[in-house]
This record gives sequence, structure tokens and C-alpha cells, in this order.
Amino acid sequence: QDTQLRSVDLDHVIKLLKGSGSKDLEKEQLKTLKKVVKHFENGLPLKNVAQITKILDLCAEKMNEQEAFTEPLCELIKLFGLPFQKKKSSDEVNYSVEVSQSIAHLGYLMRVPNSQVKIQICKCIVSFYNMELPGKLLPGYQPTSASYKIQMAEVGGLAETLVLSLALVENQLTEKLWVLKALQHLSISGRNCELMVRAQAASRLCLYLNGADPSGQLVFRSSDILWNLLENTSKEVVVNQLSSLECVHALKEVFVDLLMHGFRHCDYQLRNDLLVIATLVAENPAAPMIESGFAELLIVLATFTEVKLPNPLVKGFKLTYSYEDFEMKKLLFNVIGILSKERSAAQLLRENHVMPALLYYVKPNQKPGIHDWSAAQYEELQLHAIAVLASVAAVLVDKYLSCQANTLLLVFLEWCIGQDPFFGQGNSFHGTGGRGNKLAQMRYSLRVLRFVVSLCDDAVNTNLCDQGAISQLLDILKYAANKSKEKESVVLLEIQADTLFILSVLCENDLHRKELFSCEGIAILIPFFKMDPKKLYSGLGHNCLLLSALDCLWSCVIGCYIAEDYFIEKQGIFLLLDLLALKENNLCNIILGILVEFCDNPKTTLHMSIWRGKRDQTAANLLVQLWRQEELDLGIKRDRYGKIVDIKRPIATSFQKQQKVIPVPANCPTFAIMEISESIRAKIYSLFCKLGFENLPGLSTKDFVTLAIIQRYIDFKVGEVWSEICAEIKQEFRPITPDEKTLKSISNVSEDTGRKVVALQTEMLESQHQHKIQEEEKTYKEIQATRTQREMINKSWEKFLARTSNYEALKKAKRLQEIEIEASIPKEKVQNGPFHSTDIKNLNITV
Repeated sequence: QDTQLRSVDLDHVIKLLKGSGSKDLEKEQLKTLKKVVKHFENGLPLKNVAQITKILDLCAEKMNEQEAFTEPLCELIKLFGLPFQKKKSSDEVNYSVEVSQSIAHLGYLMRVPNSQVKIQICKCIVSFYNMELPGKLLPGYQPTSASYKIQMAEVGGLAETLVLSLALVENQLTEKLWVLKALQHLSISGRNCELMVRAQAASRLCLYLNGADPSGQLVFRSSDILWNLLENTSKEVVVNQLSSLECVHALKEVFVDLLMHGFRHCDYQLRNDLLVIATLVAENPAAPMIESGFAELLIVLATFTEVKLPNPLVKGFKLTYSYEDFEMKKLLFNVIGILSKERSAAQLLRENHVMPALLYYVKPNQKPGIHDWSAAQYEELQLHAIAVLASVAAVLVDKYLSCQANTLLLVFLEWCIGQDPFFGQGNSFHGTGGRGNKLAQMRYSLRVLRFVVSLCDDAVNTNLCDQGAISQLLDILKYAANKSKEKESVVLLEIQADTLFILSVLCENDLHRKELFSCEGIAILIPFFKMDPKKLYSGLGHNCLLLSALDCLWSCVIGCYIAEDYFIEKQGIFLLLDLLALKENNLCNIILGILVEFCDNPKTTLHMSIWRGKRDQTAANLLVQLWRQEELDLGIKRDRYGKIVDIKRPIATSFQKQQKVIPVPANCPTFAIMEISESIRAKIYSLFCKLGFENLPGLSTKDFVTLAIIQRYIDFKVGEVWSEICAEIKQEFRPITPDEKTLKSISNVSEDTGRKVVALQTEMLESQHQHKIQEEEKTYKEIQATRTQREMINKSWEKFLARTSNYEALKKAKRLQEIEIEASIPKEKVQNGPFHSTDIKNLNITV
């Protein structure tokens, strides 16, 4: 058979096909083509693929003149659906360029104006993915790997060509369905999807969605391809292609058709798939969802069962409470959440009663009827509706108030912490942590309140407080804190953080509300500041909870003297300093700010002076350490002793020094001013102004060196500002001589201050050096005296031993003793005075 295969001269066939004119030649050409098909019926060798492609081209040209060439052309195309044959393993690589070009050429053959040819090309492409081996294999040949043709199709760009060929079959349903089937297979690959997107595949497919098709395959295959494009390529690019008015209209029409006339299970699934695609399009602000009327349709459909008002847009639609309708309901809620982000959709949301429809779910579930959602489904819809309500309420504040949403939410929250039996399913994304309890409901209800109060609308906040929200929120906080003692979870931590945030917003700048918060609220806050520092790194959210507690302290306690005194009495300042000693970057700034605010209360500085941390650390020492760490982080240069290096700009950060002079309007802060709010140095300076800069316990010489800089912080900062002013003036114009002298004098004052501080620091260091020398000398003298004493003791002991072992030494010692005694007797005797003998009777040694 290999010999027979070689007998077919493909070059001769090509040459023969190039000829034209006579009937006999035409018959010869057709006969030769049949012979070629017969010879290669078991597969094309890789080396002949390029020649067969040329033959295909020639046949296509011939077909324009003679219909007889249609069948040979289709038969030759069919050969490309069989596995290619290779002699060597390296043939796949060696012929890859020719093969990829030949497969890509199949796409170009779609221009042939013949349905049979187009369908055969599509069948051939589909066969790439369902490869079947022929009955016989060529001797000496092996079939290529199953994925070889698929890879070559990707390399050749077949998918892009096939997308462009859709325009050729626009009015031919059968051919169009075959092209879509081929594209459906090709779209499995990410590379092919990128090629298809490059050819605007998403918009082309979308425009064909609402074409006449009794079988329903057109919508099914098109939506499947769109899904593959969204999953395998850039979602943004695909959505942009689908965001034209024509595409959105097409999506809407197909969706409505499936919604109203679909009755099969697959119709419901397809409807939901299209709804997901429409949701992705709605996320694009440029998509004309409102202009096309699609947005209003989806909103009306979402509130269909809750509002119970007749609407012509959904006339004739009936909800079956099937699983597919349940999924659609959730998707519609999701669309409302997306549309609520667009201000232009607010009017639609208001007119179509979205607020009362969502508030319908802010209540415990009653006993479901036979034709209704199950308990688990209702809970999932309830949580989803409340989650969406958070974003809708921010847009429809007036509607939120008129529907008494605050009252409904507070009543619902009261039920959440009540003892009524409830067994949450916790099945959905929104039900996380809510299995067997009401925590999920509490979490999302509080999230709604958090969104609403963050708008800082006086009417909403006043309405909340008038209904006793502060007392109720404290009860919720206490309830969640007690639950956390049993077992901590992300949900419980989020509930506590949200509650603290709501309280912060409600009580800020309102003395009466702070008084309502005061004692009970502080008692709940204190345990948060005693939190185990290790929990901050747990990943559950303790860090966020602590920040919320600190924010609540700042907003709900500071400014109310009763609350401040109670917090200080409960050792609150000590707890804040303990937290500050952890030196957490995200906590230091807010804690220092709170301490600065608290310093208006005279009791604060006393407590700060008394506080002692680990290793008897004082507050002053802690603040100095924080200052040094901040300077290190900001890239401020100091020498190894902590002295100033740059006297012209002693406290300027490395970022400030890198900045060029940028002229700014008078109402815009410069870098020097902005740095004050961003770093903690200004707060540390303020605290030292309250504590004083003298007689501070627990400071080393190095601390005093740093303290000298802190004490002059404001002077250095003023110098920085003047330096920026000078640089900006000189960049714009040359100042007059008097002004120049004045600016120079100001600059000199700043430098003089730097020199004075350096001199003071040097003096401190020298004083410390002298003190060290004195201490060393004192220690040396003590060591020397101790050594002399030890030598005298040793010598005395040696003499004692000599007296006990050497009789001559004893007699000598006795004589010396008697001489010393004699010398000590006064020369003039006292008359009639007592006489004391110096001898001890019966004593044989001198001691």
C-alpha cells in the first residue's frame, strides 16, 4: 500500500487542476481527485498536507464554474477530519508550520458559496475533538497524537477566522448552527478564546441570539460560547463587547422569550445563564441597561411576589417556586444590588417599590405554605435581601425613612438576641456561621445600619436614637461578647465591630448620647482593651475589632467628663498605655490621638506618670522610644548617639528631601504640613507638653538626647515651613533686598536653634561621659580598698598561725604587746584613781 501511495504524484495533480477548457480535461481532473481521495482514505501523511491544501484551493476555484467539483472538495475536506499520519516522532514538530497553516486554511474555505462545503468544514473541525482511528493504518506510519490537530488549530488561528465567517452564514440557520457547534468546541481552549475575542466574537454572537430557531440550539450554543469566553479570557473585554445598545436589546429579547414561553427544564437553566451574563453586563457603568429597558424589567421581576402590584412588563409570568426560579430570584436580587451603585438607577428603584419589597424579608419566617419557598430557601432569600438592602438604603434614604426601616430592623435585631427557638440552615454564602442560630440575620441587619449611619444623615440617626437604638446596640454588643467567650468566629467579631462603629457614629458630637453610652458602654469596652496581643495575628479580625473599640472610645467617651472620669477610674489610661507598648504601627497613631484628647482631663497626666510597663518602663521612656522608631521609619538621619546630623532640616523626612519645589495655592497644605497628620511625632510632642520636659523618671542619657529634639519640634517644624516658602518664592521670582534679608534671618534662626540643640546634646553626652569616668574611679577605689583589706586579713592570719606554732614568735609578740601597753599608759598617775591590770591570768597566747 505504501508503494501504491507513492504512485500518486500530487505535484502532477496540482498541475493537472490548473488546466481548464475541455470537457475531457474536466473528467480527467475529477477522476484524479477520486483517486487521491481513495489513496488517502486512511489519513493524510504530514508531508502531503500542504499539497492537499493547494488541491483544496484549486477545487474551490473550479467549483465556482462547475458544481461537479463540490463532492471531491467535500471528500478532501473530510480527509482533514482523520488523524494525520507520521513516519517519525519528529514529524509533528518538523511539519508543524505547514500543518497549522493548512488547518487555518479550512477557515478561509468558508468563503466558498456552498452550504455542503461549509457544513463539511465544520464537521471536520468538530471531529478534531472526537478523533476516531481509521479501520486500517498505513504500513510504516503512525497516527499523530489526539491533541495535535487541536494545538495546530490554535497556532494557526482557526477560531478567529471561523468567527469572522459568521457574517457569511448570517441568514442560513443550518450552516450557522454548524459554525456555532465548531466554535463551541474551539472555545474550550483559552488561546482560541483570545483569538475569538479579538474578532469581536462576543458582540457577534449576542446579535444573533434572537434569530429564528425552532430547535433552540442557537441560543444554547451561543450562550455556552459566551460563558467560555468569560471564563477563559478577560471578563472586562468580553463585557465591553456586550455593552452596546444592540447587544443589550438582544439579550433582553431572548431573556423575555425564555421567561414567558420557556417550559422545559433546560429553558429555565438557559434563562438563568443569560441572567448571569446580563448581571455581568450591568456591572459595566457604560452598558445601556436603563436605556434599553432591561434594568426596569429585572427590577420589576425581582419584586414581583413581594409588591403584588400588576405590571405589564411581567404580565402572564408565574413563579413556580422550582429550584431554577429560586436561583433566578437570587440573581435578580443581585442585579438590584449592582444597579443601586448607579445613581441613574435610583429613580427606577424608587418607582418600582424596591425598598418595601426588600423590607418584606426583615421579619422572622412564618410557617411556609404548600406553594411557597421552603424554610431553607426563605432564609437564603431573606439574608440575600437584607444584604442588598444595605446598598439600596444608601441610595433611597427618603424611602428608607418613609418605610420605617429603622423600626423594622431594631425589632428584627431584638428577635435575633431573643430566646425564640430558631434553627438557621446556614447553607448559603450569606448564611456563613448561621447554622442553628440567628447570627447571620444579626450580621446583615447590623450591616444595613452601618451603611445607613455612615451617610451621617441627621434624620436617620435621630430616628434611630429616638427609638432607643443606643441601649439596644449595647445589649447586642454584650450578647455577642458573651457568645465570643464560648467560641470566637469571624461572624461574631464582625457583629461586634459593626456595632461599635454604629455607636461611634451615633454618639460623635452629641453629649446627650455620650451620657447614654457612658457607664454601661465603658464597662463593655474595657475588656476589648485587655485583649490578648497574640489574637491580633489570628486572622479572624481581632485587629479590626480593636480599632473599632478605640474609635468608639474616641467618639463615645471623649468630650463627656462623666464618661472620661469613669474610664480613667477603671484604669483605662493604663490599658491604653499597655496597648501602646505593643508598638503596633496600625494602633499607635489612634492611641496617641486618644491620649492627647484625654490629656484635657487633669487626671490623665497623673495616671500616665504613675504607669509602669514591662521592666518598670515609664510612659516618658515609651514615648521617646516610639519617636526614635518613627524617625527610623521616616529615614531621618541621626548619629550613633542620637544627635542631629542636618542642622538646617533636623526633622525633615527622606521623602521630604527628595521632593522638588512645587508651587501650590495658599489653601493647599505643603509636604511639611501634611507630614504632621501622617506621622505620630506631633502627637508625642503634644503629650510631652502635657507631661512636661523636666523631672521625667525612667529616662537614660540617650532618651534625654532625643527629648531635646522633641522639645524643639514645633520650632523645627516652623523652620521647615519657612524653608518651603523661601524655596517656592525663589523659584517664582527674586525677592527684594529687605525681604531677602528677612528670609535669611528667619533661616538663620532655625539653624541657630539646631546648633543650640546639638550643643545641648553634646553637653549631655559629655556630662554622661564624665559621670561614667567618676563611677569607674569610684568602683576602682572600692576594688583597691577591698584588695588592701583582704591583704591585711591574710597577714594577720599568718601572724596568728606563727604565734601558735613558733614559741619564739609568741614571745616576740608578747614583748611587743607589753611595750604597746606600756606606751599607752599615761605618764602622770591619777591620785587615788583605780588601777587596772593589763595581764590576763593563766593566758599563754596573745590575742
